Amino acid sequence: MDKKNEVKHKDTNVVEEEKKQYIICRIGDEQHGLDISFVDNIVRMQKITRVPKVQYYYIGIINLRGEVVPVMSIRRKMGLGEDEVTNKSRIVILKMEEVGYVGILVDEVKEVIALGESEINRNVKAKKQDNVFISGIGKHDDNLISIFDISAIIDDPKA
Repeated sequence: MDKKNEVKHKDTNVVEEEKKQYIICRIGDEQHGLDISFVDNIVRMQKITRVPKVQYYYIGIINLRGEVVPVMSIRRKMGLGEDEVTNKSRIVILKMEEVGYVGILVDEVKEVIALGESEINRNVKAKKQDNVFISGIGKHDDNLISIFDISAIIDDPKA
């Protein structure tokens, strides 16, 4: 027996798919999904202390409950230009086993949704530099959502 639950209806078998939750963030005009299992916290914009001689996409560090957390600009990392900080901007704190806490700056956090594997197209053919950060395209209602490959965003091959 597999992980899926089978539910019998009159003449058909309907298989309920296991769904994962994603936090939907806006970056520019695009919506992106972050696997909620990596998200530790979402905080409002606060003072970010610059750190000299780091990769250009790191904005600096913040103090989060006594923990020093580096903050990364997804826009810079993806080559989308500079961040436009507004009152909707948020820092999403990710907890990664290998590197600890990392904050990523997003334009807005919209909602949490659940997507099954059948609702995500994993055969994404994008530009060479783009497909490194996106693991698939999900569909929720009438919206397309680029699912971030979190480890590809956080890992830095040049470090």
